[in-house]
Amino acid sequence: MKEYKMRRGEHLDDRMPDLKGSVEEYFGEITDTEEWQGHELYVVEDPENPVFDRIVAGAAEYGGKKDKLAVHFEERPAEDVIAEGNADAAADAVDAKNEFLLEATGRDAKSRRDSLKREVEDDAPDY
Repeated sequence: MKEYKMRRGEHLDDRMPDLKGSVEEYFGEITDTEEWQGHELYVVEDPENPVFDRIVAGAAEYGGKKDKLAVHFEERPAEDVIAEGNADAAADAVDAKNEFLLEATGRDAKSRRDSLKREVEDDAPDY
């Protein structure tokens, strides 16, 4: 499960007021909910794109801190998708993930990667 921060001064509720609707719009019908670290997340068991096996997404709320977007994309092996003749679906899956995360966080793929790198560097032990 990955957690994504919003841009400075922005909140998940403002960027995506209907998170459930947005998850369904991008990935398919929500079939269940699942608890993760005390947060109730939406589950798409049968995503529309054949690249995905399952998607879990929702708001990770932390009281006094800003909410984060918690997401887990379970993907099928690329070889299986291509063997089924769904090579185009792989590009569509990448686009769907990136567009969803951009809409939710206001950060493009490059700034999300940079942010994750900074978090890893911040968590590194000092010797």
